[in-house]
Amino acid sequence: MSASTVTSVPTGTWNVDPSHSVVQFSVKHMGIATVKGQFNEFQGSLTIGEDGSASASGTVEVASVDTREAQRDEHLKSADFFDAASNPQISFQSTAIEPVDEETFKITGDITIHGITKPITLEATVEGTDTDPWGNERVGLSVTGQLNRGDFEMKFNQALGSGNVLVSDKVKLALDISAVKAA
Repeated sequence: MSASTVTSVPTGTWNVDPSHSVVQFSVKHMGIATVKGQFNEFQGSLTIGEDGSASASGTVEVASVDTREAQRDEHLKSADFFDAASNPQISFQSTAIEPVDEETFKITGDITIHGITKPITLEATVEGTDTDPWGNERVGLSVTGQLNRGDFEMKFNQALGSGNVLVSDKVKLALDISAVKAA
C-alpha cells in the first residue's frame, strides 16, 4: 500500500470511542418499512503505518442489540438469528484498505456473524480530524456496507400473502465512528 493510502488520517493507532460512535443496521420489514437497530457494546481500532499501510478491526457484543423493542431484541438474540448464547460476538478484520479518492476508501475484510466468516467490502469516508478540549487527537469516519443475513445461516422468515416476506435478507450497515489516537 502506498503512503497516500489514507492521506487524511495521520499515522498511529486510533481506538473507537463508543460513547461518541454508533454501530447500526437496517432491514426491510414486510417489504414496506425499514427497521433500524444498533449494538450498544462494541470496540474497534484503525492502524495507519508510517509506510501508509492500514488495517482495521472490531468486535460487537451481540447481546447488546437494541431495536427499541424488547421482544424483537430477544428474538434477534435467539438461535433464529444471532444465537448470542453460542456466538456472543460479531467480529471484523480488514484484509485490504484501498483509496477511492482523498477522503473515501474501500475496506475489504472478513466478518464473522453467527459463527460463519465471509468476506465483505465496506466504504469509509473520513469526516475529519481534530483535537478535543482534553488534548486527544480524534478522527471521524462514516462507514457503510451491506450483507445478506442468509449467508450467515440466519434464515428465519415468514411469507406474507402479498408475496413479501416478514424480514428482508438484505441488511444495511452504517457506522459513525469517532476514534481517539492512542498515546
